[in-house]
Amino acid sequence: MATWGLIIEMTVGAAERKRVEAYVLAHVEGAREEALAELERRARSFRPEHPRSPKRRRLFRNGDGFLLVSDGALQSYSVRFTLAELLDDTAAPAEPAATREVEPEPAVPPPPSPPSEEHYADGVPVKPAWLGRIDLP
Repeated sequence: MATWGLIIEMTVGAAERKRVEAYVLAHVEGAREEALAELERRARSFRPEHPRSPKRRRLFRNGDGFLLVSDGALQSYSVRFTLAELLDDTAAPAEPAATREVEPEPAVPPPPSPPSEEHYADGVPVKPAWLGRIDLP
């Protein structure tokens, strides 16, 4: 079963400091059509921070997503909603041991003995704790 990411890219800032930032709104597991329907529901109900007093709001559908254009008194702002299949996530929970291949753990050398306890008058150690450690890159 596929996991779909509901991605939002929106204009933040104002004037020369306007930029686009991307965020993951949610993950949806299941069929692409279900995820696209959830994305549309969120796009229709989304109320962006800018412009503060929108004069016009237009929602467009394009392939696997939507584009919301909000016109203000002086500037237009856009919000893009995109559906994308999640292929990899470094922060995902670990797979159960039965379904993954077991790789040997790399040997980690023991930490070095503690540095000398010599300190300057203000209490700062003369030798930093990280100096001489072999377990650091």
